[in-house]
Amino acid sequence: MKTQPITKATPAAQKAPVAQAPAKPQPDFLFGKENYKWMIIGAVILALGFFLMAGGKSPDPNVFNDNVIYSPVRITVAPILIIAGFVVEIFAIMKKPK
Repeated sequence: MKTQPITKATPAAQKAPVAQAPAKPQPDFLFGKENYKWMIIGAVILALGFFLMAGGKSPDPNVFNDNVIYSPVRITVAPILIIAGFVVEIFAIMKKPK
């Protein structure tokens, strides 16, 4: 195993200024304005989906009304809106700010 000799730097080389790359300005926010706009849109879609899925009040709690419980709005429309809201939220997070 060969070792390399240790060389001393001259005093002039030690004091020579080192060229540094200019620092890039750091963004103030993690997301851009458009990302936040899409996040708000996604949150509104999610809230609408959860609102539509919420239960309706029955006039008589002793009577089971299957038309209210199994309505197409609760079974189909609300889950589609919730999934769409999550897709919009994922898009808003993954979108690169300009």
